[in-house]
Amino acid sequence: MSSHSLPGSTPAMPYRIACLCDLRDDRGRILLLRRLKAPNLGLCSPIGGKLDIMHGESPAQCAQREIAEEAGLSIPMDRIHLIGLVSEREFEGKGHWLMFVYRVLGAVHVEPHDMREGRLDWFTPDELAKLPLPETDRAIIWPLLNAAAPRTANGRPGFFAVHIDCRDGSLKWTVEQQTPGT
Repeated sequence: MSSHSLPGSTPAMPYRIACLCDLRDDRGRILLLRRLKAPNLGLCSPIGGKLDIMHGESPAQCAQREIAEEAGLSIPMDRIHLIGLVSEREFEGKGHWLMFVYRVLGAVHVEPHDMREGRLDWFTPDELAKLPLPETDRAIIWPLLNAAAPRTANGRPGFFAVHIDCRDGSLKWTVEQQTPGT
């Protein structure tokens, strides 16, 4: 069993825990990584990565570490807000995922740059429709993230929990919980 799968996982279908991080700038643009590695090779996705299970890392600590590694930002824990949970059954036929989705509260500034994972760059919400995105992100995760977005500058994000069944290349999902932003 790899260090990134959980007890009870099988080598053929491991269960992994990860985080995704939604960062925005002062113009409302979204920071995305055009990936040079699997999963999602060639597609644009938020900063994120697998939890360091061997060292007992929490999901929020994982988000904080991934933001530092990929964007070079030191974000205090009180700005890292849990906005969603995504569970995926048989993603790409290679494993199950549990992802904690965090939104960084307040604007951040990052210069676009290349790194070993891919190219980090800013995109307007309108540009998302034209970008190469994982189908789960396009059809399910981004609409739920948008619904959970705060409605005002002083508002609080909402929350969502969704289960996505990716078996056989089809996407069937159930929104298990949803609270809109205020």
